[in-house]
Amino acid sequence: MIDETGTKLFHQTMPFTERLDIEVLQHGPDLVRSRIAWNESLCTLGGVLHGGVLMSLADATGAVCAYLNLPEGKAGTTTVESKTNFVRAVRSGYATASSTPLHAGRSFIVVETEIRDDANKLVAKVTQTQAVL
Repeated sequence: MIDETGTKLFHQTMPFTERLDIEVLQHGPDLVRSRIAWNESLCTLGGVLHGGVLMSLADATGAVCAYLNLPEGKAGTTTVESKTNFVRAVRSGYATASSTPLHAGRSFIVVETEIRDDANKLVAKVTQTQAVL
């Protein structure tokens, strides 16, 4: 089921996510889940969803997770570091990202994101650090 409020939050704060047709499934401080549908226009040779698309999905999902864990009185975050390990290709269906906070501090928020395919197999693991603004 699509989280319409979360999807609107993504699209208004990060218009690029609307261009990629990212849909939010769940958003809250403990877990943010979103997905992107396989589309030939987002692929590399061989019909594989482009790694940059997967990284964009992870970055956007992690950014909202960080935002929802901001210390009181802070306005936003920005990605200062991101590391991605790709372990499987996506050739159909959806890639679904799930982000959870590992550390929510006053200066930095660290988020871990797993991307899985429709068979619930791990596609990528991303750790990102967001600076608190």
